[in-house]
Amino acid sequence: MNLKRGLFERRSEPFRVFHQDEHAARDLSVQLSSILPTLYRTRPIVFVCIGTDRSTGDSLGPLIGSLLDERTTGIFHVYGTLDEPIHAVNLEEKLKDIKTKHINPFIIGIDACLGRLKSVGAIQLCDGPLKPGAGVNKELPEVGNVHLTGIVNVSGFMEFFVLQNTRLNLVMKMAKTMVEAIVLAEEIIERKNTISIEKWREELH
Repeated sequence: MNLKRGLFERRSEPFRVFHQDEHAARDLSVQLSSILPTLYRTRPIVFVCIGTDRSTGDSLGPLIGSLLDERTTGIFHVYGTLDEPIHAVNLEEKLKDIKTKHINPFIIGIDACLGRLKSVGAIQLCDGPLKPGAGVNKELPEVGNVHLTGIVNVSGFMEFFVLQNTRLNLVMKMAKTMVEAIVLAEEIIERKNTISIEKWREELH
């Protein structure tokens, strides 16, 4: 989990929505699909969901991974679920496995984080890699070409205790919104890919 939002470098301002917004999933899906490779057959799109089910707040990542496993059609590759979580202990090994299985993958890191009170419930899409463990001074590999984070609780005081006592209701709602956005983005990417192939075939003739 990335406890401090400000501790990873951002190449641009993050795109932000709140999970309870009426069009949160739709708006996030449009933004996400606009930065993902259209030709996913030549550059695999991989989601790496980081966290553990041993902490309520930190379960956002693996919860998203498990829900995506049930919803995606196969265009996206998903790693990090409740059954097989990716966390500080196995992160480096899992990233090596992913890069062995997929040639030049486009990776989206997903993690929970803490932030200001008014930001709790916000979902952010950021350019550049996620830096898990930065908030607790752990040296962990960076994850992703871009990353998604969900602000699940307030930072600044007894953060591990705060994380452990984060409401599962909030985490579940945020996870569902993020999953819905990813599924919609998958549909958009699939349509774009179909159009690209059709144009390529027309050019051949």
